[in-house]
Amino acid sequence: MFLSVFDVFKIGIGPSSSHTMGPMTAAGHFLALLRQDPLCSQAAAVSATLHGSLAFTGKGHATDRAVALGLLGWAPATFDFDAAERQLDELGRSHLLHHEGLPPLLFDPAADIVFDYGPPLPGHANGLVFRARDSAGAEVLAETYYSIGGGFVVTAREREAPAGAAETTSWPYPFANAAAMLRMARESGLSIAEMKRANEIHRQPADEVDRGLARLWSVMNGCIERGLTQEGELPGGLHVRRRAARIHRQLAAERLANRSQPHAATDWLSVYAMAVNEENAAGGRVVTSPTNGAAGVVPAVLRYYLDHCIGAEPGKIADFLLTAAAIGGLIKHNASISGAEAGCQGEVGSAAAMAAAGFCAVMGGSPAQVENAAEIALEHHLGMTCDPAAGLVQVPCIERNGIGAIKAVAAASLALRGDGSHFMPLDNCIEAMRQTGEAMNERFKETSLGGLAVNLPEC
Repeated sequence: MFLSVFDVFKIGIGPSSSHTMGPMTAAGHFLALLRQDPLCSQAAAVSATLHGSLAFTGKGHATDRAVALGLLGWAPATFDFDAAERQLDELGRSHLLHHEGLPPLLFDPAADIVFDYGPPLPGHANGLVFRARDSAGAEVLAETYYSIGGGFVVTAREREAPAGAAETTSWPYPFANAAAMLRMARESGLSIAEMKRANEIHRQPADEVDRGLARLWSVMNGCIERGLTQEGELPGGLHVRRRAARIHRQLAAERLANRSQPHAATDWLSVYAMAVNEENAAGGRVVTSPTNGAAGVVPAVLRYYLDHCIGAEPGKIADFLLTAAAIGGLIKHNASISGAEAGCQGEVGSAAAMAAAGFCAVMGGSPAQVENAAEIALEHHLGMTCDPAAGLVQVPCIERNGIGAIKAVAAASLALRGDGSHFMPLDNCIEAMRQTGEAMNERFKETSLGGLAVNLPEC
C-alpha cells in the first residue's frame, strides 16, 4: 500500500475537501472523459445531480459552485479566485461552456445542478452523477463519481473494483498497516519518515520531493499567517465572526508583558488551528490535512513545534510531514478519512493522529513511540460525529480543530514519556474507528440532520 505524501496533503481551496475540492475535480474528469468519447461532437448540454451528503450539505459547502467551477475548467490546486468569479458571472449570463475539443455546451448552474435528497448512491455517501445530452435531450454520456474524502475522487467502477492491490511489492517499504510499518522499521533501522521518504523517491527524484514538502509547509504556514490577520464575519449566514486575529493579539501582548499563564500553550495551538479553519470556512487556500474540515490540526502542531518547543529544528519539517502522511495513509487505507462515511472521527481524529505522530517523531520519538502517539490521539476521538450547523464548516469545526491540535500534542507527550509499549495497537484502533463509522447513524455523518446541527439557539 502506498499513498504519497502529496496525496495525503493536497493544496486546494475551502471549505471542504469532499464537498468542494472533490466535486470540482470530478467535473474536470467528466469533461476529459467527454472529450475522449466518440459521440462528444453530439453533446449539447451537461448537468449534474448531487446525492447523499453532497445534497444535504451541498449549499453550505458550496458544492454547486464547485461543480460549476470544475465545468468551467478550474482545478483546486490552480484556482484563481478573481478570474473564476469573472467566469462564473459570465456563465450566469450566457449559460454556455466553451472548451477546446468540445462543442458549446448549455449549462445553467441554477437549473442544471440538481440536489437529490433521496437515498444516497450505493458506493458512498458523497455521490454525484454528470450527464451530457444532445440537442434532442438524449443522453450521450453519463458517469457516476464518489468524493471519498480528502479531495480524492473515484468513479463508480473504480469504487467497486479498486485497482492497485498488486503494486505493494514494488515499493521499498510497502507497509499496509502499523504492525508491518513497525516491523520494517526494526528490520531496517530506519525511522518512519526515512521509510516514507524512500517510498517517495522511488517514484520521483529526491529534489522534487524536497521542493514539494517545502511548498506544502509554505502554503500551510501562509494560511496560518493570513488567518491571524483577518477580521470580520464568515460567509454562510450563521454570522460567525473570526476570532483568531483577536486571540493572537491577546496572546502576543501577554507574552510581551511576561504574564502568560502555563496553559497558554494550548491557546497558541488553538489559535493556529482556528486561523487555518477560518480561512477554510471563507473559501481560502488550504492544504488538505487529510481533509479541509480538519486542515488546521497538522499545521498548528507543526507551527507550535517550530515556534514554542526548545531545540526545534526547521530541518525536521519534512520528517514531520512524512511521518504524519504515513499515518494518514494507513487510516485512509484501512478505514476512512471521510466525514460523510465515518463522522468527524475520520477527519479531526485522523488529523490528530497524524499530527501526534509527526510531533512525536521530531521530538525524538522512536517508531514505536510514534505509533503509540498516533493511537492515543485517534483513540480519544472515537465516536465523534460530523454535525456541522447549516452544513457550513464553521460550528463546531473551527474550534474542533483547535481541540484536536491540543489532543495531538498531549498524546505525543504521553507517548514520549513511555517506551513505545502499550495495550491498544494503532491497527486495532483504526479498525475500531472503521466499525464505529459503519454503525454510526447517517444523521451524524455530514448530513446536518442530527446532533449540534439541529440543536441551534433560536434567532
